[in-house]
Amino acid sequence: MDNALLSRDRTVFLDGEWVNGRGKPIRSVDPSTGSALTELNGARAEDVSLAAAAASRAFGSWRRLPAAKRATYLRGFAAGLLARKETLVALQMLNNGKPRIEAEIDIDDAVATFEYYAGLAETLDARQDGIIELADPTLSGRTRFEPVGPVALIVPWNFPLVTTAWKLAPALAAGCTAVLKPSEFTTPAELVYGDIALEIGLPAGVLSILPGAGDVGAAMTTEARFRKISFTGSNATGRRVMAAAAERSLPVSLELGGKSPIVIMEDADVAQAIEIAALGIFFNAGQMCSATSRLIVADKIADDVIAGLRRHVAGMVVAGHEDSAAEMGPLTTAAQRDKVLEYLLRARHDGLDCLAGGASTGREGGFFVEPSIYTDVPTDHPIWREEIFGPVLAIRRAASEDEALTLANDSDFGLAATVVGGERADDLANRIDAGHVWVNSPQIIFPNTAWGGFKASGIGRELGPWGLAAYSGVKHVTSRVGA
Repeated sequence: MDNALLSRDRTVFLDGEWVNGRGKPIRSVDPSTGSALTELNGARAEDVSLAAAAASRAFGSWRRLPAAKRATYLRGFAAGLLARKETLVALQMLNNGKPRIEAEIDIDDAVATFEYYAGLAETLDARQDGIIELADPTLSGRTRFEPVGPVALIVPWNFPLVTTAWKLAPALAAGCTAVLKPSEFTTPAELVYGDIALEIGLPAGVLSILPGAGDVGAAMTTEARFRKISFTGSNATGRRVMAAAAERSLPVSLELGGKSPIVIMEDADVAQAIEIAALGIFFNAGQMCSATSRLIVADKIADDVIAGLRRHVAGMVVAGHEDSAAEMGPLTTAAQRDKVLEYLLRARHDGLDCLAGGASTGREGGFFVEPSIYTDVPTDHPIWREEIFGPVLAIRRAASEDEALTLANDSDFGLAATVVGGERADDLANRIDAGHVWVNSPQIIFPNTAWGGFKASGIGRELGPWGLAAYSGVKHVTSRVGA
């Protein structure tokens, strides 16, 4: 672990250089112990104006840079992350509480995202000025894809580096300049992007990083020089972001919450179903907007699946980064632990059938919660309907495929879903209201696939060519032939 990442004198990356943070201190904590890791000075709300001005100055030359040249900078980010992989894995384990395998996946995903968008950028110039046939032979048409301009990127704490890569890589590939606000809970890892920017010679102003709390994020949503806001986080904060953007009719991308179903059909492989269900809710301690926290299982195999999940939970190693055998770590913040425990207390008060867990682990120090399972949960109960963002699984049985589909779609959210079953699994996946559905697969997300949801799960899509399109505007040019 590189202690320099935890003891920076200059913590704000502004217009191509590190400067002293003059805002509120940001305290990073080790969730495995509850002890402080470091305290860094954050940015001020006033710094948003400076960063936006720098992004505006840099935009003209950055957008005119050949897209293939922008691709070389994206590959530089990928190489910089890869060169720091072991350090960043250790930091993720320390600051997020992730088991090693989860931290390694995060870094690999961020690297793959920059590499993917570098590849797309290399083809972007060839797509420009595509000819459009017009009904009037005296006129000709062509289409261009233009960057939307300087953008504000606001990212959460559950997947630092990854969610940033999902926004930053396509924004830079499209020709946008960017100002990033990382979560105040997981700042140290995100600041590495500034180190890499200097290392690869990224032009000043193309990227600024403003660590800070809500006041910095709020200032970003009202800064007049930003032409788009991309936010990932809770629905409550997303509504405030959208309301602020609406004051200027500003485009937004919102990746918000989920209450995702996993449907296990009667012809599913039971062992596979148990493994996929457990990964879907206990990976990252359930701190995923895509966590499949509602399990709908066919009556025919329900007893076997539920018994298998109880055995799985009973054998899970829940521990901090000091234990190499850890399968699930702590919640990342004390506030998130307390929120999850409130749901468990409500479940106990309401007499829900708790098959496993239902409390904190009883460890002194750290933000640990037991992996918890409830069965026969009423469909109007908060455990079934609300995003908990923790390792809490609610189960209901279904007598038919139609009943399973009705239960799956009866949600305010529509981000993700999983189906485990036989020959009809794909058909059921097609009928579920969700932006991404896995069939007989754990939650693997590739850079060239779409990410985003329906209903209250947000606006727009990240990843794939849709992620690049989110930072591009379509321009049509109509010209008089021979003029």
